[in-house]
Amino acid sequence: MEQRVLGRTGRPVSVVGLGTWQLGADWGDVREEDALAVLDAAVESGVTLFDTADVYGDGRSEQLIGRYLSGRPDAGVFVATKFGRRAEQRPEHYNLANFRSWADRSRRNLGTDRLDLVQLHCPPTPVYSSDEVFDALDTLVAEERIAAYGVSVETCAEALTAIARPGTASVQIILNAFRLKPLEQVLPAAAAAGVGILARVPLASGLLSGRYTADTVFPADDHRTYNRHGEAFDQGETFSGVDFATGVEAAGEFAALAPEGLTPARTALRWIIQQPGVTTVIPGARNPSQARANAAAAALPPLPPATLAGVRDLYDRRIRAQVHDRW
Repeated sequence: MEQRVLGRTGRPVSVVGLGTWQLGADWGDVREEDALAVLDAAVESGVTLFDTADVYGDGRSEQLIGRYLSGRPDAGVFVATKFGRRAEQRPEHYNLANFRSWADRSRRNLGTDRLDLVQLHCPPTPVYSSDEVFDALDTLVAEERIAAYGVSVETCAEALTAIARPGTASVQIILNAFRLKPLEQVLPAAAAAGVGILARVPLASGLLSGRYTADTVFPADDHRTYNRHGEAFDQGETFSGVDFATGVEAAGEFAALAPEGLTPARTALRWIIQQPGVTTVIPGARNPSQARANAAAAALPPLPPATLAGVRDLYDRRIRAQVHDRW
């Protein structure tokens, strides 16, 4: 699989990674043996980046990754984790003492002395402007608790603030065919600064797979049920902030844009891969077949101009009014 350098980490990673929120919580139950099989299928398909967080299943996702990698020391997987969401979301909680505690917990969960990458996990907006916060992250690097740090953001403005910080190695941001705003300023700024981009929510919580209808019902413990209006965390994390009915209809139009022989999901992933400035895209998977199908998008040829134009037109007509100015 094609490898791209992840910004200021200097580490090459696969253009398709694996998001592991599904393996921790909030997407319905995933058994341990199934989760480990997903990790194995991804690695066997050429994936060399796992994205996780200390809050996914309160550490379950990190622990599963640590368990898997302990038996596969040759896998060469770069693990990007996140911290900050286990605490009440107040800027003063983003301090060196908490960072040390959170990093140490993730190191235990992952079974490693030094974390490859820690990302602030969508913290309150003032955190991005705090010199003390980034000084504390620099301290973690100096103490060799972490090798590098980045941020996971909700808004383009937050991303641009973080990119201006000289120590920021990477930015994780929602980018998909229903969320085009990062193309305008964030991706060019990141490329100019040498900052990596991890594109998350690539299928708009599954909408862009084309598998859902207006009558689809998700389990009660699935965020696609309980967070549709931002009841638990930022609404943008669920269906990219698009209301479900609109999203289903727009996804039908998106499916019609897929070139012959391509599924909507692979089309959606290929669209992200070919956006200038993207380092890696991190779709999740609940079973090995999904992990393999996602990884296969890396080998696809670039989408034709007609498909790219169709995505832009669909966004402008159906989606832009709901998400563009807000995020």
